[in-house]
Amino acid sequence: MELRWFRSRFSAVVHLYRDGQDLYAEEMPEYRGRTELLKNNIADGSVSLRIHDIRPSDDGQYKCLFQSGVSYEEALLELQVAGLGSAPAISVEGHQDGGIRVVCRSSGWFPEPEVLWRDLQGQLLPSASENISQETNGLFQTEAAIILTEESNRKVSCCVRNPRLNQERQSEISIAELFFSRVNPWMVALGVILALLAVLIALASYCFWRQHRAKETLRSELESEKEKIQAELSWRMTPPHAVDVTLDPDTANPWLILSEDRKRVRDGDTRQDLPDNPERFDTEPSVLGAEGFPNGRHYWEVEVGDKPYWELGVCRESVSREGRVTLSPGNGYWVLLLWDGEYSACTSPSTILPVSVRPSRVGIFLDYEAGEVSFYNVTDRSQLFTFTDIFSGMLHPYFCPGYSDGGKNAAPLIICPVPAQAGGNLCP
Repeated sequence: MELRWFRSRFSAVVHLYRDGQDLYAEEMPEYRGRTELLKNNIADGSVSLRIHDIRPSDDGQYKCLFQSGVSYEEALLELQVAGLGSAPAISVEGHQDGGIRVVCRSSGWFPEPEVLWRDLQGQLLPSASENISQETNGLFQTEAAIILTEESNRKVSCCVRNPRLNQERQSEISIAELFFSRVNPWMVALGVILALLAVLIALASYCFWRQHRAKETLRSELESEKEKIQAELSWRMTPPHAVDVTLDPDTANPWLILSEDRKRVRDGDTRQDLPDNPERFDTEPSVLGAEGFPNGRHYWEVEVGDKPYWELGVCRESVSREGRVTLSPGNGYWVLLLWDGEYSACTSPSTILPVSVRPSRVGIFLDYEAGEVSFYNVTDRSQLFTFTDIFSGMLHPYFCPGYSDGGKNAAPLIICPVPAQAGGNLCP
């Protein structure tokens, strides 16, 4: 029997219990030493996971997966972490805009709190500025300012509220009348003169800096244009190497459903009764392409639509299909994935990719002799990422549509016919 708690991916293990033992070495580093499986009622089919030393990063979704023989069940849990921060500290920080600037600070909040200023009657007052930032430990700190004038309320309260707990902390301050000084015309004139001098000095410094940096800026622009031209040339060279890729049903996870023409794959609602063979992925919802490439250049395109999760790329024919799979070049996988709106290349560690235009179709180009696997955004004809390695043995296309969960991810991955020029016809 195996009981697995994990986060976004099957391999992102929070706690693993298999064959009567807790396998702490399989846990992600951030959970090691912090988890405990409560097994008092395990014989009745009830187990609980206790997480010690709660952190803001623990917030979010968890999956509990149970499998034993042919039995397979999973459940989804949303864990909400909340932290009530420190009492607001209010300080007076001098005169501004004809009034007195008062600043309210607080820290140790999660999730992001709300900051409210109120007068004696409890009426809300507008903030002059507000800054809520996240610290390195994941907790939020706040800094909000208000300008109090002689005509306005001199006694105010600063309230910091946690919307998840519906709890708040509050502090008050009262400003004496003598702090509201009268404006001196000579002081105003002096301030204007000093401001003009500061502007003139800044302008002279900017002109000098601009002249000094002109050559470096031009060089940077030329380098950027060169990279764009190289990417466009690489894109234009790709289509002549297009291949007709189909899915190999002998490698498909039993939960996956393949179309009759073997061009579409999606996650199903039930586990299919299929022959157990060493070529089949028994845990990961993955499938390989039937075509193997021992050499040469090969290009194919896959329609991903608006699926929130998918994995695409190539892998060695010799990779293990049993148990969880760690996607990395060292394990024979060169894969790009999308998860929770974030694109990343499965390097070691992962490489987060900046993608400005969401691709609805992805092109994969394998250049075996050059040792490159490149990924393209067919939507805007841009290059997403290129793996560089030394290949050996047979390579196969790799597809993972992910778990459907009854939502948008139930849509299939579709292998598309490549038109004569990059872009062009949509998938049928």
